[in-house]
Amino acid sequence: MKFWNALSLAAAAGALFLSATNAEAAYPEKPITMIVAFGAGGGTDLLIRALAPFLEKQLGDGSRVEVVNKPGAGGEIGFAAIADAAPDGYTIGAINSPNVNAIPIERQARYSLDRLDPLYNLVDDPSSFAVQNEGQFKTLTDVVTFAKANPNSVTVGTTGIGSDDHLAMLVFQRQAGVTFTHVPFQGSAANEAALANKKIMLSAVNIGEAMQYKQKDPIAVLGVMSDKAVEQAPGVATFKDQGFAALMSSLRGIAAPKGLPPDVRTKLVDALGKAANDPGFQAKAKELYQPVRLLPPEQYAAELAESTKELRELWATNPWLK
Repeated sequence: MKFWNALSLAAAAGALFLSATNAEAAYPEKPITMIVAFGAGGGTDLLIRALAPFLEKQLGDGSRVEVVNKPGAGGEIGFAAIADAAPDGYTIGAINSPNVNAIPIERQARYSLDRLDPLYNLVDDPSSFAVQNEGQFKTLTDVVTFAKANPNSVTVGTTGIGSDDHLAMLVFQRQAGVTFTHVPFQGSAANEAALANKKIMLSAVNIGEAMQYKQKDPIAVLGVMSDKAVEQAPGVATFKDQGFAALMSSLRGIAAPKGLPPDVRTKLVDALGKAANDPGFQAKAKELYQPVRLLPPEQYAAELAESTKELRELWATNPWLK
């Protein structure tokens, strides 16, 4: 009798082990929600929607990735939704620096960086200034000359307080000795629409987004805040080449809530890496004017840590929110 009981227990234990192994191997067993912290139609939204089918392919077994927009508060609402999600691999999302670094520095945020797990960076998109084609500004010098004669009269649209667009505007203000009027929006699509409809005079916008919008809207790009010319923006001079040593850029990558099961994290990182390196995704990113810069988890986390350090130093001497 004891022999059969022992066999039964062994069989039961084996069944439980196989069940657990199969459950782990089955991830993902349901759709994965991919959060975008900005509105539909912006650069981040288009990038993530382009990535989704390639990620589904790499995860295999009929996997589904559903993109959900949670805009607001310069990205804080979406970033907090990622951090607050169960760490089971079924809710991940896009994070954008410097927004994701800057928000917890400037205010009591609904999330902290140590609650986010950077999985893979996709893009490094420099900032730029865009204006209306028929407007009065043809160069950065035109902007500065007008702003000095008319303080606070130049309205500048951005994707929110503490965003890379906002910081780019502030950096340029300090260098040029001018003051603008800041007009924050919930995403780059709204920022673009305001410029195209002449609701603002100038838009601080990532170059990838500016070049995409330029294809359909009557806008011109005055310059890009990078060390050198950007391949996606032929003919657009850097700010540095125009006498303004302003540098600003946005990393766009994928993060998860901290605490993923190791096997799930490994599968996600592997799938993201393969999806991002897929020639089809690379071609789509180029079509969207997105400057690809792929960083695996350790390098991505290191970049975010360095960026946070620099932003804390900037905040200590020149706070961007007063």
